[in-house]
Amino acid sequence: MFLEDAMKALAHPARMEMLIWLKNPMEYFGVPDEEAIDGISAGQFERSGLSQSAVSAHLATLQRAGLISSKRVGQRVLYRRNEDTIVELLKSLNSKL
Repeated sequence: MFLEDAMKALAHPARMEMLIWLKNPMEYFGVPDEEAIDGISAGQFERSGLSQSAVSAHLATLQRAGLISSKRVGQRVLYRRNEDTIVELLKSLNSKL
């Protein structure tokens, strides 16, 4: 079930793009890696041109699939990649395909 959920989450181009952006926060958000250690604020993803509600929905889908995690800091929610899950996904794909 994990593989199917992850693949469904990655099937939308916006979600794939968000996951790519989180891989290199300096390049895509102008935030140095050391400052992005806890994650990137949801508001930063609006650079995608999507509404706040659409961004939130896409981030929630990625989180349900385990590809990202979130952390609340005050009123902000910060998102970052779940590298362990991504490695597991790649291993699973490699072994099945």
